[in-house]
Amino acid sequence: MAAVRRKLIVVANRGPASYERAANGERVARRGGGGLVTALRGLVEPHDVTWIASAISDEDRVVSGENEGRAFDETSREGASFRLRLVAHDPQAYDWFYNVVSNPILWFVQHYLWDLKESPNLDDAFHHSWEEGYGAVNRNFADAVLDELEREPEATVFFHDYHLYLAPRLVREGRPDAALQHFVHIPWPQADYWHVLPLVARRQVHEGILANDAIGFHTPRWRRSFLRCCEDFLGADCDFAVGTVEHEGRTVRVTANPISLDVKEFEELKESEAVLEAERALQPSRPEQLILRVDRTDPSKNVVRGFRAFELLLDEHPELQWRVGMLALLDPSRQDIPEYAEYVGAIQREARRVNDRYARIGWTPIDLRVEDDFAASVAAYKQYDVLLVNAIFDGLNLVAKEAPLVNTRDGVLVLSENAGAHDELGDFAVTVNPFDVAGQANALHEALRMSASERRRRIEGIRARVREHDLAAWLAQELEALPGLSTSRR
Repeated sequence: MAAVRRKLIVVANRGPASYERAANGERVARRGGGGLVTALRGLVEPHDVTWIASAISDEDRVVSGENEGRAFDETSREGASFRLRLVAHDPQAYDWFYNVVSNPILWFVQHYLWDLKESPNLDDAFHHSWEEGYGAVNRNFADAVLDELEREPEATVFFHDYHLYLAPRLVREGRPDAALQHFVHIPWPQADYWHVLPLVARRQVHEGILANDAIGFHTPRWRRSFLRCCEDFLGADCDFAVGTVEHEGRTVRVTANPISLDVKEFEELKESEAVLEAERALQPSRPEQLILRVDRTDPSKNVVRGFRAFELLLDEHPELQWRVGMLALLDPSRQDIPEYAEYVGAIQREARRVNDRYARIGWTPIDLRVEDDFAASVAAYKQYDVLLVNAIFDGLNLVAKEAPLVNTRDGVLVLSENAGAHDELGDFAVTVNPFDVAGQANALHEALRMSASERRRRIEGIRARVREHDLAAWLAQELEALPGLSTSRR
């Protein structure tokens, strides 16, 4: 049965299109970056979508100004029509919002990344950035949503991620009857760790997100943590079995629904000329057995420990030297933030140290490439024998789904127990504790020695799960999450 077409207001920091000026002065619309935008593109064709996003580039702000800050008609690369509203924030407020609060504070809290004996130190600058940056940008988003609801009062508002925890409450105050839902794409830590934030901030986070009618997480683990936080911080009445929160006279539904990918798009992508060309370029340097990691240079991805585990593997199994290599394709992430820039340096130093110890003429143990090259990543997906995903914590980790789908060598997934994808794929992966370097080295060795039949059983299990619960299935479940959604809102 065909999906019901709905009116949706999608709210996310990034949009499905971003604008630049080409060398000849012509305006160019490019596909918005980031995994979240890629996943949510699937909403545009089957539904009537207005997408509200930040005007991030200089040209985005020009486009926003030309449209007086209001929504305008746009067309996706696939030919689907949607409306786009670019919110132009004060540049200093946006910097505080993004580079001081959202990243690293909220991101680090939600991925358990702070070394608490030394950081963070939340001084007056943080409190100012919270109010005048994070708060101000959330107010801008809420104002834009309220304006769009004047035009389409029956639309469902679909908020996304940690950038927008305060906006739902502001919208609820202006539109008590609005249908609001929120999907959190990153982990939700246990209540004790939220005490990193001052009381006023953590209460605002939880009160803000509870203004929604439905809230989604990738896993039951993150959902349980959220429900416990609502009990501890707000005294809310939570039903852990059903997944509901009673707060301020309202019932909020909390779900666990892991995001996925567009299977057809990926299967077509693997045969694209850009990917085939990248695969041909990869072949001359490919070792006998290839261990692959594809990540952003984010501290949560645990790249340095992964390199140390590979070093230990070579140390304990010298017969693998010359035969096994690690290819690390890392997309530089958030380099305006000191903690992220410093981690890139740590990654580079660790790779250099391991290579200085083991490299020989004709063999470099770790092939580190820090660049944004998606075609090269997909080409490497096809070629790995072992895929290492050892994140410290991860909301989901789409690499763990993307790579097995297109792999041609029955590659084995070595997967962190703290990645959200482990809930779905753990039975078909070699599980690792992300802090246990020796355990990761042993897991890599196990994966390299695994029998052909077992390798095939595991990768086929992953593929079956991804095909069964693809992006369309995730979107359908999310849009059915609002309790009592009436046909008048469809």
